[in-house]
Amino acid sequence: MATTLAPVDSREVVRCDQCHLVQFRTVNNLCRRCKTSLDEDEPEPILVEEPPAPAPSSNGRSHLQIAAAIRMLRQRGGLSQRQLALRMSVPRTYVSKIENEKAVPTLSSLERLAAGLEVSVADLLRGSSRTLQDEISDLMQDEFIAEMVPLLGKLDSFQKSTLLAQLRDLSIRPRRSA
Repeated sequence: MATTLAPVDSREVVRCDQCHLVQFRTVNNLCRRCKTSLDEDEPEPILVEEPPAPAPSSNGRSHLQIAAAIRMLRQRGGLSQRQLALRMSVPRTYVSKIENEKAVPTLSSLERLAAGLEVSVADLLRGSSRTLQDEISDLMQDEFIAEMVPLLGKLDSFQKSTLLAQLRDLSIRPRRSA
């Protein structure tokens, strides 16, 4: 096991919990000195052997669609699997297994996933089935957006394109507050 200290550029600095050596994370995730794993012990995943047939009342949606929703929400938030794993305090491989439908997250993992993705558990479970109207409703809950909507008709084409460019930039690289 290792304790993450701080990312340096694109390389992650970790401290081995066994021998306390501070080092860059290695490709094989083993400590350079004592050769123990730098990853924390993984929570026991529930392995999916064969997906059950969807119930007729579920509108054909399988519970495994949560994997696609997690990936979509993670990418929308601009997070890598490793960053999400750090927020959840689990190994990156656990996030990968969930996204690739090799493991089904437990209820506590769902809560940590939702917290790491900065969404509610309900939004996480709804995932990609959110409609455009749901997205618009969520946007209109924001005071700033609600105040801006009536003013949009008064902007000229240059102002509109500038505003759209800034919004596009924010959607690609969201700024996270501390």
